[in-house]
Amino acid sequence: MNMSKVLHFINGKTENGSGDREGFVYNPSTGEKLYACAYANSATLDSAVAVAKTAGKTWKGLSHARRIDVMFKFRALLLEHTDELARLIGLEHGKTFEDAKGEIGRAVESVEFATNEPHLTKGEYSRNVGGGIDVFSTREALGVVGCIAPFNFPVMVPLMMATMAIACGNAVILKPSEKVPSSAMKLGELFQKAGLPDGVWNVVNGDREVVDAILEHPEIAAVSFVGSTPIGEYIYQKGSQYNKRVMSFTGGKNHMVVMPDADLESAANAFVTAGYGSASQRCMAISLLVPVGEETANKLIELIIPKINALKIGSYDSPDADFGAVVSQQSKDMAEQAIEVAVAAGAKLLIDGRGLSIEGKENGFYLGPSLLDGITTDMEFYNQEVFAPVRGVIRADSLEQAIEITNTHEFGNGAVIYTRDGFAAHTFGQVVEAGMIGINVPVPVPAGYHNFGGLRRSKFGDGHLFGPDAVRFYTKIKTYSQRWPEPSELSSYSMHFPSNK
Repeated sequence: MNMSKVLHFINGKTENGSGDREGFVYNPSTGEKLYACAYANSATLDSAVAVAKTAGKTWKGLSHARRIDVMFKFRALLLEHTDELARLIGLEHGKTFEDAKGEIGRAVESVEFATNEPHLTKGEYSRNVGGGIDVFSTREALGVVGCIAPFNFPVMVPLMMATMAIACGNAVILKPSEKVPSSAMKLGELFQKAGLPDGVWNVVNGDREVVDAILEHPEIAAVSFVGSTPIGEYIYQKGSQYNKRVMSFTGGKNHMVVMPDADLESAANAFVTAGYGSASQRCMAISLLVPVGEETANKLIELIIPKINALKIGSYDSPDADFGAVVSQQSKDMAEQAIEVAVAAGAKLLIDGRGLSIEGKENGFYLGPSLLDGITTDMEFYNQEVFAPVRGVIRADSLEQAIEITNTHEFGNGAVIYTRDGFAAHTFGQVVEAGMIGINVPVPVPAGYHNFGGLRRSKFGDGHLFGPDAVRFYTKIKTYSQRWPEPSELSSYSMHFPSNK
């Protein structure tokens, strides 16, 4: 990888492509420019797709055993290079080294699940459905697929998207976030070492220009996306317009309901870790705390405030930091503006994280943890996704009202309840319109062999990011009806519509 400029990874090699545009990659911990990143144009994408189409045909034709052997080797390389990848993530994203290692650990789960591809694609068989005819189905690769990944998980999300796609016999065009491009390039090197044929994994860096080219390209059969709701909706609509399969995973404003009977100490710890981890730059982060009853709210806030104040913020490579900088100056500015608007609307600022400065890294994109009380459903803060360590408290009088508050929001990524009451938990899980429910679990991201995805405007398209749905998304079904008649039957025919009786 050329560290003076991040290029593209096409056909097993780094190349500049034919585009003449580029952007800069920053170190959020210091605010300094690290290097330039080449931006692909449609011609660069055409080149990558042509390579992927050819390589994919060969890869698809290999035995399940040979494809899965590559995945096992890749898993071993991921574990071997975890520290190196974690440093790349931290450098460009700002998350701490340990947090980045945790991300890679979850990525490994997706690789492990992908090794089950032979079982998941084996199809179905029915003998003698009628007239001596056997019917069977197979799942086959689509061909070339596109993956458009976000900045917040530079390794985990691309591998959640791509590993099953590759295991099923597809070739991949990955467009990582232009803010964090280097991890995807490193993954290309590791796939190569694992024995993946050149051209099956390709990386095109860039911005909207190459995204539109992916959505319009006639040889790309399917597109997966993770990111903000406005962009995700655009990608879903445009990709569908061009007759592609699209699954688009978008914004979240995840509510955490705390009942009066809950273990409040445990709930307080859960809110702080799930709300502020990774500088709150997670689509499954807890955004809003919803305590039920004034007494619960007051006790909970009393427990939370000292825990938040004890959090340490620092550079990605600081061993003592609980979380690091946000990804960009723009993200910091938007979060600070969200605080101002909420206060002007009547919210009470309990903890103000603005004005944070880290010694020696004064130009870093740092924002301390902030907490707002008195949030209501008509405030802008309630409705917007704030991708930064700014969290809010919205009080409820009852479980019914807490559920109403949760379901009022347009997003339905995740929702959490803390309680000792099984009936309350059951009711919450049944009635709340969220794709992932946590019961005394603050971040209900499922294991890699379960489906991931939200409801309402947190997801567009039919399908889930990983788990069994990934197989269905990245394959097509062929159904065969076969009969081997006696030679004496070959000369007969009937004009009637065929019957299985």
